[in-house]
Amino acid sequence: MSGLRTDLYELRMAASYLRRPVTGQATFSLFSRRLPSRRGFLVAAGLAEALTFLEDFSLDAADLDYLRQVGGFDESTLTALSTLRFTGDVWAVPEGRVVFADEPLLEVTAPIAEAQLVETGLLNLITFHTTIASKAARCRIAAGDAQLIDFAFRRTHGFEAGAGVARASAIAGFAATSDVEAAARYGLTPSGTMAHSYVEAFPDERSAFRAFATDFPVDPIFLVDTYDTPDGVRAAVDVVEELGLTGPFGVRLDSGDLAALARQTRAILDEAGLTRARIVASGSLDEDVIAGLIAAGAPIDGYGVGTKMGVSYDAPSLDSAYKLVSIGDRPVLKLSPGKATLPGPKQVFRDATGVECDVIGLRDEPVPADREPLLVPVMRDGRRLDTGAPADLVRAARRRFEAELSWLPGSARRLAQPQPLTVLVSPALAALRDRVAAEARRDGSR
Repeated sequence: MSGLRTDLYELRMAASYLRRPVTGQATFSLFSRRLPSRRGFLVAAGLAEALTFLEDFSLDAADLDYLRQVGGFDESTLTALSTLRFTGDVWAVPEGRVVFADEPLLEVTAPIAEAQLVETGLLNLITFHTTIASKAARCRIAAGDAQLIDFAFRRTHGFEAGAGVARASAIAGFAATSDVEAAARYGLTPSGTMAHSYVEAFPDERSAFRAFATDFPVDPIFLVDTYDTPDGVRAAVDVVEELGLTGPFGVRLDSGDLAALARQTRAILDEAGLTRARIVASGSLDEDVIAGLIAAGAPIDGYGVGTKMGVSYDAPSLDSAYKLVSIGDRPVLKLSPGKATLPGPKQVFRDATGVECDVIGLRDEPVPADREPLLVPVMRDGRRLDTGAPADLVRAARRRFEAELSWLPGSARRLAQPQPLTVLVSPALAALRDRVAAEARRDGSR
């Protein structure tokens, strides 16, 4: 994987480290400084992709030639970069678990040039996947028992973003995705109905529905709102009866007053004896719209959620940071107003009951009674410790997320004005912070 997938200043800092004896083991911590205003929690995601990035990190001959052209990289530095690989260790919060502001999502310990060069890639991957998983989780909370399908691919910011959305939303409880390549890659369930263009390509709705159900008779979904929704539902009923379809099927509503149309649709289907038919809704949905439909008693069985989930429309990124916390045996921190950091490798101690606050402590602190450590080792000497198949990793992350939803306090789950769990700092970490801060102020004033 191209080592040029980074910011130029990372390469310049790494080159400068390599030219002088700044070669010690460094620990960097990746975390979100604060949560978006409408988020009561974050869902950790993107770790599998991040570990792949670390394992594959290298600069090939073409990369080095480009750096030679850019200037500022002498031959001895380029030689050092040509053999550089990530050889460090990583501790991280397992995917699917819930985190809050200031809690490390992962920590990297490696020779400082290596740890510096991977900053941009790790921030990109962890920030994006966690942002989407957190948005998808809110949709999952809003939908209750209804099925959710990822419809975001056509609006995501690129092909890889589409695959990332499919994976992150699956971790957060989505049942399927429209992205076929992502489904194949991650062992997800692909899902697709038909477009309005398909219906318009035939003389009438019945012809379109008949053709589709003939070609794909297993669980067909008919898009019924191209012209007049009740008439479209009746056309679907006629085709089901005409073809003698006895298995599951459904209709999709994509426009209009979805609550009213869903009630009308349910009545038509039930009157025809088709109580098994499902109603799926789509069209600019997010957690707020879904919650409103459920509150209105709309008889909708599933929701296709696209753009607003796929770009996390209301909070498209996180205030994430990747900060040096130790170099060699020396803990370090920032004192910048609004961006101060905590020194040293860390651990998060969680009360499994959800009653007590999370506590950020030092990694080598004893685990307090009745608490569990949240970060676990996931990479050693540049090689991941869990080598499971992509589909297995997604399923495991989803199981963790489902357990986290049961644990998560109701105040943090709220869609409106959520209240994140309070996060405290352990006495040992607080004492280290105060000591290192005092030393930094003293040395900085010299």
